[in-house]
Formats: sequence, C-alpha cells, structure tokens
Amino acid sequence: MENSMYGVLARRVPTSTTSLKEVAQELVDKGPLKMEKTSRRVRVLFDGVYLADSTSAYHVWEHKNYPQFYFRTSELKVGYVKGEPIGKDDAVSFATYKGPTKSTHKALVFTKGKLAGLTRFDFGVMDAWFEEDQPIYQHPKDPYKRIDILPSTRKITVKVKDVVVAESSMNMFLFETMLRTRYYMPKTAVCVSMLVLHLAKSSPRTASKYHYDKLTALEKVNWQYTTPSLKTTVCPYKGVAEYYNLSVDGHEIKDVIWWYRHPTRESALIEGMVCFYNENVDVYVDDVKEPQ
Repeated sequence: MENSMYGVLARRVPTSTTSLKEVAQELVDKGPLKMEKTSRRVRVLFDGVYLADSTSAYHVWEHKNYPQFYFRTSELKVGYVKGEPIGKDDAVSFATYKGPTKSTHKALVFTKGKLAGLTRFDFGVMDAWFEEDQPIYQHPKDPYKRIDILPSTRKITVKVKDVVVAESSMNMFLFETMLRTRYYMPKTAVCVSMLVLHLAKSSPRTASKYHYDKLTALEKVNWQYTTPSLKTTVCPYKGVAEYYNLSVDGHEIKDVIWWYRHPTRESALIEGMVCFYNENVDVYVDDVKEPQ
C-alpha cells in the first residue's frame, strides 16, 4: 500500500538483527524512500573527535518511520580507510574511521547512484550526535513529526480486570504525529482529587481533613499493584523512560507504565508523570472506554 506522506512503498524498520550490510544493499537496489537537505548544523562525536560538522547534511528516509543523517564525504573532518564493497559495481562500501584510541568500521560510503558522494554513520556506534547545540538520542528526529502536550481536566480511569489502578482529572495529553494519544497523570494526583471533590460537596472541613490524613493511603491503594522494572528505553522526542510492572489479582503486565525522570526540553510538561500503555489496560476517557 502506498504511503501518503512519501508517495513510495513503505519498507520495514531495521531491527537490531538487520545488519548495516543489508541496509546498504537495499539502498543500492531500490534507493532511499526520500532525501532532503537540511540547514541544521549536525555534528557527530566519536572518540573525542568530530567526524562530521556540517550545515549541509541530508535527512535520508531508509524506511517510513524516521530518517538518518547522511553527510557529504568530501566535508568530513577525518579521513577513512575504504573497506569491503557491497552490491553491484562497488556503488557502496564499508569505511573505517579512526579516532585517537579506537576505530569503527560501521560507516557506509556511497560512490554511485542517488546517494553518491554521501557517507552514513551507524547512529548507535557514535559517542554523541548534536543538532545545533542540542544532543539527540536514539535516531534523528523526523522534521515532519511533532509533539503537542496539552493540559486536560477530562477524567482518565485505568482499569485491569475491573480494578481501578489509576484515576485522575489533572492530566497531560500527549499528541504525537500519526500515533495514538497518550495520557500522562501526576503520580500524587491519581484518584485523590475526585474523592476530595465528592466529600467537599457535603462538608468542606471533612474534605480538607480527609485529603490531609489519607493522601498517603490513597497513593498506596494504587501503587500496591506496581513493582519497578529494570527496563529503560530512549525516545529522541521525549528522553529516557523508566518503567513499572503491574500485577492485579495474579495477572501481571510487565513494563506497562512508563515515566520520564528528566525529559527533553520539548517534553518538559510530562516530567515525573506516569502513563499506561493503552494497548494493555482498559483506559476510560470521561467514562468512555477506549479501544485497545
């Protein structure tokens, strides 16, 4: 099926088992989905040396999900040693770049075809990447995608096996291009505000005392179902996520809650807030259940 954004056939996203050689071969055979020059200053740090420092790099989409940075080979700051050729007519080959104390062969140099004259570094092998003076993580950001984070008082209720594990009316809704909405809730606000509001209608004094005396207990009612997970993931738009497992009546769901201790600047509004995988729990927005 044709992808409406790129007007070309969508390809699979490379996984950890997809070798750089396979990526190169596919690019030689089919070319990139799309490529665009960018005016951003892009720098690549390896072993204390900037291998690339360019204001004329390219966003190259090898698949539909996000691009990679490619650089003009002639602009690179450090020379390379040509390695094994890949594909027909030596259109692309591996290249070895050497720093003061270590080297990497995970770079591709293209000499023919649509990518002729460009070099691609393996993102994860480099020590650091920068757009202007901002570090970037995991992979380059897609310039056609954006994140909006908006405060909302719509009630979010999360249930597992009909047990309410979280509920809040003080939330941040995160809208990310082409992805489903995620609902971030304050750790200390879950379920508290609605109970206090209910009590306040009959006795404001009672409500105030209940809020003060029972806040910790209310937190435990929800957090008793969770255990910390060792899993972490990295998102170029949001930062490093930490996870919790959830266990209700013997039913365990691993890594179903995540949060950002120190999110990126653009996602600062969700700092310290928790979010549940909509796909693995029952989420209600103003008492209307969302499809998983």
